Parts: sequence; C-alpha cells; structure tokens
Amino acid sequence: MWFKNLQLYRLPVHWANTAEKLEEDLSKNLLPSCGATDSQSIGWVPPCSSGTLVHSVNRQWLLALGVEQKLLPASVVKHFAHERAKTIEANEGRRVGRKEMRDIRESLTLELLPRAFINRRTTFGWIDPINGWLVIDAASPAKAEEFLEHLRQSVEGLPAKVLHVTQSPSSAMTAWIAATEAPSGFTIDQDLELRSAENATVRYAKHTLEGDEIRQHIASGKVVTRLAMTWADRISFQHN
Repeated sequence: MWFKNLQLYRLPVHWANTAEKLEEDLSKNLLPSCGATDSQSIGWVPPCSSGTLVHSVNRQWLLALGVEQKLLPASVVKHFAHERAKTIEANEGRRVGRKEMRDIRESLTLELLPRAFINRRTTFGWIDPINGWLVIDAASPAKAEEFLEHLRQSVEGLPAKVLHVTQSPSSAMTAWIAATEAPSGFTIDQDLELRSAENATVRYAKHTLEGDEIRQHIASGKVVTRLAMTWADRISFQHN
C-alpha cells in the first residue's frame, strides 16, 4: 500500500513506546457502528487483514482511523421541511415562523438519519518510532488533524509535533528548477506548476524543464508550487 499524500509530524527519536502498548491504547477507541440517529462515528480499525490495530513490520507501525458518516444532504432536509411547512399552513391557516422552521428541520434530520446511506472512509498513519516520525496519508491538514486528535485521545501524552522547516517546499523546488539540479538521490521529471503572487498559474505536463522560458517565469516572480520527481529510480511522485 502506497501513501498518496504525506502530512508529517515529529516524535522523539527512539520513542519509548511499544506496538503492544499502542495496540492496547487503540483498542479502547474502536470504530463503533453508526447509530440510528448518529450523523457520524469514528474510531480505530485494523489497517490490514491481520486483524490487529497496529500492523508492525521491521519496527514500523501502520494504523488506520475509520470514519462512518451518514449521507443526508441539507437540500433533502430543506425539501421535506418545506413540504411539512406547507402542510401546516394548509391545515392550520397560519404561516410557519423562522424558529418553528428551524425546529422542523432539526426534527426531520432525526427522522431521516436512520434511512440515510452510510459512507465509510479510512485514514492511514505510519509511525517510525526509531527515527521519530508520524506520517499521515491525508490530502488536507484537516483530515490529518482529525487523525492526530483521535490518536491523542487514545495515547496519553502523545508527543507528536507539527514539522517546522527552515525553507518552504516552494522555495526549495524553485531553487532546484532554477539551477536544473535536484537533491542527491532525486531526479526532476517533466511535470511542473508555477504560480505568481497574483495566482497567475503556468503548468507543464510531459515537458522538458530545462529551457529558458521556465527560468524567465521564475525571474518574473513565479514560484514552483508542484513538481514531479523520482527518488532512486524507484518511486515517482509529485511534490507540492
């Protein structure tokens, strides 16, 4: 299984925890089934077919946070509330006020939730306790924070901290393209996105990145916001 998006956090090097203790902590917050009137449930699930909550390989740990959400669009609730308000007006000869309409929507939400479809998603996390890394496979910081918040609820005193860098990824990538030189072990591929402070964007796909045109964009103030790279001729990815 490959992580598609990486949100990085630091742990103490040689973090004093064990897979067995982590398994015990996570087992106290398993994913419950979504109840009839619950809009969402959240908890830990096995990350693979082994059935354990902590999949341990070569002193590396894989975790999975499961989330079940009821699919009940606001437009559906609004439609049923409008129909109920029309019935009240026809039967009682009065107009439904704003507060009563809000109460109707809340009541209908509880009525409709048991019939709503359930969507389930899983967020994976990888812990390297030896080198002090927590890596969450999440496309947005909000999803990563959801994972981290639940991990903190499960593991008392979790020492994870947001990774702070001395140079922004955008600045580093712009320097690599300007110098046509990637860091050791990496090669630059043929996909690139540059953006100006005014959000003017230029994208290159399957295009050589060594021409003067690209350096002119950089000289005019654009910075690299997305770059395709390969590590050790083994893993290709997009850095942003």
